[in-house]
Amino acid sequence: MYRLLIILLLLIIVSLLVRTALRQLRRRHDEPHALDAKDELVQDPVCQMYVTKASAVSARIGGRTHYFCSRSCAQAFEKQAAASE
Repeated sequence: MYRLLIILLLLIIVSLLVRTALRQLRRRHDEPHALDAKDELVQDPVCQMYVTKASAVSARIGGRTHYFCSRSCAQAFEKQAAASE
């Protein structure tokens, strides 16, 4: 009788462990493989080059934040924005 209870208890524990492991694997598989925010690519509106957000030069122009590959592209964009106003 005790053997049966011990075997039943062990089966329940093993089944719970297996279900938990399968859920974790499924969650990992379902998560998108997103880049970190620092690795996010942004496009320079002047030269169309892609740079990481962490290394980009940013400027707030016209109420929006724009990202550039260099300070010269940021200045060129600012001149274009000022000329179009």
